[in-house]
Amino acid sequence: MADSLELHLADEAATARLAARLAPHLKAGDVIALHGGLGAGKTTFSRALISALRGTPTEVPSPTYTLVQTYDAHGLTIYHFDLYRIEDPDEVTELGWDETAGGLALIEWPLKAGDNLPAWRLDLTLEQTAEGRTARLEPHGEDWQSRLHGI
Repeated sequence: MADSLELHLADEAATARLAARLAPHLKAGDVIALHGGLGAGKTTFSRALISALRGTPTEVPSPTYTLVQTYDAHGLTIYHFDLYRIEDPDEVTELGWDETAGGLALIEWPLKAGDNLPAWRLDLTLEQTAEGRTARLEPHGEDWQSRLHGI
């Protein structure tokens, strides 16, 4: 198992700083699987990451009802999925799942994708604590492992 990185995030600003630190290490084809319960900060992290990649504050609605939102960040297409409401893992193919290979996929509730979730990815687990939240970044694939050393 690859080494994971665990960080304490005191508030939403710290979550945004983590997203900004991660942004320069991302490239086309990357998948970030966002784990955590309701209110853990998955959408907060996604909003901050999308804004960091675009280089400007960006209105990022939660894709809870649309299931996927897309954004352009200087030629990189970002696919922001929220799979909370899907019931069958194969439903992701109807959302343009296969089109994400040339872009960046941010996936909230990734376990709902079942076997469609790529093995080569970064798992980011957010958990609420009394002191804010913790973030655990768990790389799957050597490329992710080496990139995490730069965070």
